[in-house]
Amino acid sequence: MVQQHPGGGFNPPEPTTGGGPDYGRFIDAVRRLQDHARAADAPDAVITEAADLLEKVSTLLSPYDADEWASPSGRRMDLPMRGNILTVPMSARKTDDGRIKGWARFARFHLGRNGAVHGGCLGMLFDTVLGLTSSVLTGGPYQRTAYLKIDYRHIVPIEKELQFDAGVDRVDGRKIFVSGRLSDGDTLLTEAEALFVRLKPGQP
Repeated sequence: MVQQHPGGGFNPPEPTTGGGPDYGRFIDAVRRLQDHARAADAPDAVITEAADLLEKVSTLLSPYDADEWASPSGRRMDLPMRGNILTVPMSARKTDDGRIKGWARFARFHLGRNGAVHGGCLGMLFDTVLGLTSSVLTGGPYQRTAYLKIDYRHIVPIEKELQFDAGVDRVDGRKIFVSGRLSDGDTLLTEAEALFVRLKPGQP
């Protein structure tokens, strides 16, 4: 039987310094590698050498695989996105008018086609941004996404700093309705709305 994390249910990350002072550099290097893997048109011999090196890195790291409660990923509060490589690079803040605003930047790794961000990556960004909005503005970290709806207005470019703005529309018991938008200056790129549900004690 798999051992449940103490407390059960949905647990917030416990801060850690695991990974040491170079963990941020490690995460950045993996992100750059993802971009190169998406972009590189290298000679066969270079790809072969790169594959050999990557296999060596995987062999180096594999003895230290840990579950989500022990891995530093997502628990390094001193690093952007808490050191979580899955999250689209972004920064957010709560404004004086009770909203969440910030910037996001999609990399070459997030490319769909013709210079545009893949639509699924926009879903990932909005789930993060709207989930953060719901949690911060209502003071409740124990929430799950019930639905997420996205309206694609314009092509979203990669490798450019974009702006987002989000807020809580209304709260109905355990239900929290949130919406936001992603813009490039004055151009509205994408809009989204979501429903988050506060979890009951011990609910996963």
